[in-house]
Amino acid sequence: METLPISAESFKVGFIGAGKMAESIARGVVASGMLPPNRISTAVHSNLNRRQVFESFGVNVFSSSEEVVRESDVVIFSVKPQVVKKAITEVRSTLSKDKVLVSVAAGIKLKDLQEWSGQDRFIRVMPNTPAAVGEAASVMSLGTAATEEDGALVTKLFGSVGKMFKADEKMFDAVTGLSGSGPAYIFLAIEALADGGVAAGLPRELALGLASQTRNLPANQAVAARRSSLSEQHKRNAVDSKIVDLRNLNSRK
Repeated sequence: METLPISAESFKVGFIGAGKMAESIARGVVASGMLPPNRISTAVHSNLNRRQVFESFGVNVFSSSEEVVRESDVVIFSVKPQVVKKAITEVRSTLSKDKVLVSVAAGIKLKDLQEWSGQDRFIRVMPNTPAAVGEAASVMSLGTAATEEDGALVTKLFGSVGKMFKADEKMFDAVTGLSGSGPAYIFLAIEALADGGVAAGLPRELALGLASQTRNLPANQAVAARRSSLSEQHKRNAVDSKIVDLRNLNSRK
């Protein structure tokens, strides 16, 4: 059966799971202007606080996950890894090939997601916690029936809370170790820099501000600096090589 494309002009997004990650993505999508909040939905079963959070910026909140799936073209499973199988199987009967399915559950492979859902139009995404402040580094891998157009749509969604990259799923363990765990090491580095500033006589608030801003070196600047460093190293190596050649030549005279 032919996969029907999702209309970029009218598609709706639904979240299975109403936690912090779902909130971060939904807020980012609304703030970027990509979608109005009335085209986004989630389900809250008992936690009234989470209902109030999503309703506060206009998202539709239903009482069941099945309603979310029926109302959505893109369904994002944003639940903890230990409950993702249960979350998928509970709505399996309402899933279809007309919907793009997305999982952000760490460690859950596409083959399992496709088996549990009975659908191959699945995309696995590994975001990280800076999504909460619009600075996520996310990586995606397409399932068997997911198209490049599906990938482009999901890239736009997650692009509203940071940057999206694409990689083969076999790299996801390394991705999790780098960008998934990386923020914790960045925070440690900021704290260590700030401690050094305090030890040198700076007030704690100033030291933290300087350390945090120093950490904000843009990626392209860092890459450019790295390339420049390599270029200079190459030049130094070339000069050193010429010096050695001259010394060898002189030793033969």
